[in-house]
Amino acid sequence: MDEPRFRDCARYWRSPLLPGAEMVTAEYREHEFSPHWHEAYAIPAIEAGAEAFAYQGAHHVAEAGTVPVINPGEVHTGSRAMEVGWRYRVFYIPVDFMVGLAGDIGSAPNPMPWFPTDVIRDPDLAARVAYAHRLLEALGATPDLGTPHGDPLAAETALIDAMSTLIARYAQHPGDARRASADPPRVALMKERLAADLTAPLSLTELAEQVGLSAFHAARLFTQATRMPPHAWRNQLRLQRALALLREGMAVADVAAACGFTDQSHFTRHFRRMFGVPPGRWQAGNAGTR
Repeated sequence: MDEPRFRDCARYWRSPLLPGAEMVTAEYREHEFSPHWHEAYAIPAIEAGAEAFAYQGAHHVAEAGTVPVINPGEVHTGSRAMEVGWRYRVFYIPVDFMVGLAGDIGSAPNPMPWFPTDVIRDPDLAARVAYAHRLLEALGATPDLGTPHGDPLAAETALIDAMSTLIARYAQHPGDARRASADPPRVALMKERLAADLTAPLSLTELAEQVGLSAFHAARLFTQATRMPPHAWRNQLRLQRALALLREGMAVADVAAACGFTDQSHFTRHFRRMFGVPPGRWQAGNAGTR
């Protein structure tokens, strides 16, 4: 008998036990994530099927029982690696949480933990991550992040256990794992310029003049450092900024305009590519949460 195929469906949710984080419970078959990045750590546990993704210049396949961690700000994709698709649970955990936990483990302030590019094939860790995710989801927090139902103590204990295990077994320092960009100060300055006003038109020539380079060299430097050309990186930042406005209940069309998208359809197309659901559906599950 053929194995049943997964559907394209996802539910984003939040928990008061993990402020600033987002979680998703999802399965996909037809959907393909275009190149994108997150401000948080993306920490998935693949439960069934297999996901293929491009990351750090290589093609990877994450099968059931693996934890394909994506570091903050790193460009990646996502699609099915087998006919049935894949099912997973994902934590999007803020950097400050992971830095603080790393410091607690080491009993001293630690640099930002950085995780290997390769898929982490550790069934025990995958089980811990999935278990913590299920317990947090089972709490059923209200949209305003009020008092959750269930056992918060067990859920938070499982969360700390899963993330501390990940850090203890696999964390590196960014300098140990990341290739240095050719000119970090110039790249940082370009990012600052791109983020200054997301609604204002900006040409590549104007961006290049900001750092004293030709348009060609500015685009090449930026793309080498971020694995994404400036316009695509700026669109990803717009999507990140849109999340807070959607949570506040702002109309999707107004969010599109406020974040610099040309219109609502342009915003919706990019949003779905990154999050797997249209902004209206994402908002329905997240409105009012901070």
